[in-house]
Amino acid sequence: MPVLMELSRLIVSEINDQQAMYLREVGGPRTFPILIGQFEAQAINRQLLEEEPFRPMTHQLLKNVVAALGGVIEEVVITEMKEHTYFAVLKVRVGDKVHDIDCRPSDAIAMAVHYSPILPIYVAEEVLSEVG
Repeated sequence: MPVLMELSRLIVSEINDQQAMYLREVGGPRTFPILIGQFEAQAINRQLLEEEPFRPMTHQLLKNVVAALGGVIEEVVITEMKEHTYFAVLKVRVGDKVHDIDCRPSDAIAMAVHYSPILPIYVAEEVLSEVG
């Protein structure tokens, strides 16, 4: 059963390539970091700070494309961890069908923060057990 999480902290470093986002269990004690790329960290940070770019960036473009095609991103789920790499899906509804779109967790969270309110973020219990 996936566990509802929230983005609790984002560390953006200008002096090294490793950025980190921390997810925290909603109503619970568990938390864990995920190392992410600089571009994704900046995209997440820009949205959290409500700094709108002059032109749409990649995650806003994807949001616009999904909407133009009649879809709605409902939630993001970090589904598994293999060899220290996390995997995620975007749950995209088009009509009565929900599509699981494979993506990196950093892109999934970047998409989540492009919505108001932020999309629900879930993490598989197996992932939390493994990182816990």
